[in-house]
Parts: sequence; C-alpha cells; structure tokens
Amino acid sequence: MHRMQLAVVALLALAAVSVASAAGAPVVTNVVASSPVFGGGYPVPPGATRPDAGTCGPISLNSNHSESWLAVKPGTETLVGSSKFFVDRYSTFYDFHLGAYSMPNGAPAGNVQMPGFDCVSNGGTQAMPPDWTNNTDPNNDWDTKGRVYELNLPFNAFWAGGMHPNGAIALTYSDDNGRTWAQGNGGAYLDQLPNSISTTFGHVEDKQWIAVNHFALTKNVDHVYAMWTDFNGAAGNGKIMVAVSRDRGQTFSKPVQLSTPSATTPANTYVYPSVGPDGTVYVAFVGGFDTTNKNRVGHVFVAKSTDDGRSFGPFVLAATPVENPNGFLPNTRFRDGIIENFASSQTYPGHVFLTYENFDASAGTMDVYFTQSTDGGNMWSTPTRVNDDANTALTDQFQPSVAAGPGNAVAVAFYDRRAPCPTDASISTPGAANTCITVSLQPYSDDGTAAGAKPVGGNVNMSQFAWDPEQPVQNLGGLPQYPCAGHSNPCPNGRGFIGDYFGLAISGANIYTLSVSTHYPAQGVTADGGGPIYYQQQVLGRVSRASLGL
Repeated sequence: MHRMQLAVVALLALAAVSVASAAGAPVVTNVVASSPVFGGGYPVPPGATRPDAGTCGPISLNSNHSESWLAVKPGTETLVGSSKFFVDRYSTFYDFHLGAYSMPNGAPAGNVQMPGFDCVSNGGTQAMPPDWTNNTDPNNDWDTKGRVYELNLPFNAFWAGGMHPNGAIALTYSDDNGRTWAQGNGGAYLDQLPNSISTTFGHVEDKQWIAVNHFALTKNVDHVYAMWTDFNGAAGNGKIMVAVSRDRGQTFSKPVQLSTPSATTPANTYVYPSVGPDGTVYVAFVGGFDTTNKNRVGHVFVAKSTDDGRSFGPFVLAATPVENPNGFLPNTRFRDGIIENFASSQTYPGHVFLTYENFDASAGTMDVYFTQSTDGGNMWSTPTRVNDDANTALTDQFQPSVAAGPGNAVAVAFYDRRAPCPTDASISTPGAANTCITVSLQPYSDDGTAAGAKPVGGNVNMSQFAWDPEQPVQNLGGLPQYPCAGHSNPCPNGRGFIGDYFGLAISGANIYTLSVSTHYPAQGVTADGGGPIYYQQQVLGRVSRASLGL
C-alpha cells in the first residue's frame, strides 16, 4: 500500500489549474506541491491506541500535510516551503515530522523529510535524542548567498516512554534550494529542555521562528535570528528566547531571554521576527493575557533591535484582537490557529505590517484585520477589516498571513468560508454554509510615504476549489484518517487539525501561497470499503503582481 501511494508524486505534481473568476480578473494558478516521502517514523501496532517507543524505522510519510510556510529566494522566483508530513496512516495520533518542498523557478520539484530528527536519517539509532518521535512548526528564510534556513522543534510525544530530554530547538539549512539539508550550529541544539512532554504544561519549547538579514548593503548581512518561547508550568509563564548566528548558521550565540515589560506577561508566545531593509530586527508576539481564560482579549506587542538582536525596545502595543472563545469554528471540528502574523517591508525602512483574526462576539464569527506602522513600530494605524464579504456576520475569515516583497508589494492572505460548499466527490456536506474553505488574498501597495500600504482592489480568490476541512472521513486499515489536534484515537475532545498557519511569499513578479486543500484525492490509495482518500495536501497558489496592479 505504501509504495502504491508514492504514485501521488507524479500524478499530483501535474494537477495544475487556473482561476479566472471574471473577464480581466487576475489569473491564479494552483498546483499540488505535496507528495509522499519515504523516511523514518513510528508505526502503530495493529489494534493499538498509540505507537510504541523503540519501534522507529523506515516508513512512508504519506497521509495528511498540515500547516506550512513559504520563503522566496531573494531576486528569483525560486521557493522553498515546509509543512507537517503525517506519518503513514497515523494522523489521529498527531504523528508527524517536518518535510521540505523544493520549488525552483516557482514549480514544485519534490519533497524530502527534514533529516536529523528520526532514526533513519540518524543512522538507525533508537536513542532519544538524536531520534525524536515528532518534528514540528514549519518556518524558513533565505540569506543573500542562496542558503535557506529552517528552525526545527523536535519533541517526544507522551507515548515515548518517558525518554528525556524531550524537546529541543535545532537549525537546519540547505544550499541546493531545499533538496538536501545539513545540521547547523555544529550539530548542537540551540536549546534543549529536559522535562517536557507533549500533553502537559511542563518545561517545554514551542512556536519557534527564524528571520535572516538578506540585505546586502547592511552591516549585519546574512545574520540569522532564531526566536522561540520557553513555557514553564500550567500558567504558561512564557519567556521569549533569542539566539543569533553571525557566521551563516555554523554557530549561534547562547540563548538569552528577551526582557519584556511586566505588562506582556505571563504567556508571551506566537513570536515572529522580521528584518527590515536597514538591518533593524523586529519582533512581534502575543502576551499580556491570562492563559487560564480562553475567552480573552489578546495583546500584540512589537519591539525592535538596532544592535543586531542584542537588545530590544521599546515594547509597543500594536493591536488588541479578541480571541476566539471556543478555540474552534462552528460547523467544523478543527482547532483555530495562531491569532496574528507580522512582516517588515523589504524596501522601506520603518514600515512594518501586522494582520490578525478578530472574534465578533455579537455575530459569533471571525474577521481579519490589518494595521501598520511607518515609523519603526512606534505608532500604529487604526486597524481596518481585510475581508470584503458582503455579510461579515454570517461567515468566518481566519488564520491570516502577511508578507512584503521587493518594491511596493504587500499582501494579506487568509482562510475564507464565505462561499457555500460545492458539490463534488471531495465534499462531505454539499451546499453547507460557513464550512468549506478557500484562500483569499488582499493586495496592498506601499509607496514609502507616511501613508504606508494602501489596498489595491478587492479580495482575490487564490483557490481553484473550495475544500472540506472535515475530510478525510475515510478509514484505512481500520484507522480514521482525519488528523487530530492531539495524540489519541479518537481525537481528543473531538478536535481536528488543519494547521495553525499557512505560507505566503512575494517575489519580484508574483505572489505565492502554500496552503491546505482536501480537494485532491490521494492516487493509488484505496480506503477501507473502496474509493479514494481525500488527505490534506499542500497547494501552491500563484498570481502575478502585474495582474494585480503591483
């Protein structure tokens, strides 16, 4: 069965389509980027409710592909993406590793499992570490010499038999556009915690992110900035950690805590660093709320460093989004994701952009907002709604990403449920309202003035097909294939997982998205009882800047 599923590589790679909703409308192309890879991971014994420690071996990562990020090589159309690759049939066990997508000239050219965190790529050892049960939270960025970096979060799931240490932060990099990867920092972890397990609020790292100075004329060109949160205890107690490489990832400084004001505590998280064209290092994060109260107002803070990441300040409150009080959206089971995303201009120093989802308590739905600063994050504009659906009280827009490209281009992309579900074989509830998902894009133009980025036209549909987040509904080998947001079968509290964010990148010629879709059946795989399985695939969307007026 596993080898048959590898046929998806050739068949899905050809599944390119175009979207043109009206005469003169921007032409959007979609192509399936994900495909099964053969690597290392943990199987689930027949009849078991979880994998067993000590059983890692060669296995296909060939089911759901949730959560992604995307970065474009400066001055080119070459992309490298990353996402979760769930292991074999075991999506209900939250059983995954990171995989990378090589996309020379903007075209998917193959996937690989991120090496260095499983028993196969580590020479067959079962020792934990260097073997880990999982690797998570995709993110990447490029330097000026063609090296792309990824910050990894390997960890051991609760079923790993109490193996310690159970979490780490590690750097990998690629010099051949994501086809092969090497360990950075001399093969050592940037951070390693001894007492974390994935089902409790122990001492655990989470939500790591990377940014690189890829501005050739700046003093700190090609310096690499790694940030993550160390959580300790049930109250969150999140501390943002920072480490910097000044030799293209070969070594990193000792991690130090980002000293934040008391107003941001106790749970600083969702950390997004970004580098401006003058070399200023920015960081945005959410903090200043009580982690025991899910129904709360979030606080997004932004700070900057002008000394190569050694110190940051002042910490400015940029936005106060209202968080989803339920943690999920109506009509579906998947967990809601990260509330905000942040990027700095690639052209104009001091121009920075923030997008976030916001819960409307009166309507019970989500909307996406945009705010910006043109003075280095000191003053922020009045937030404006990004989604332009006719009746915002009826449908949800959520999980936004923001990116800036060379020149004037800025964009926000988000998951959108404004259209009713279509009628096709991949949809479990045809015609259902506020259920199926597409990707919408809002372009902006930034001319470098104090007015900042201004919207250009309306929302653009980046999806050829709406997709059903309740898929896959099929079983394989007696196991459900629906991906869980936790390590058990059936899913803990019924919650599913489509990822906490998705990828958006802007080149000189195009805007790209990398996002989930369940529209495309896995070829060569037959579900129990017959028929295809509609796994989560990662789809690369592309629209030319020229067609958008950028």
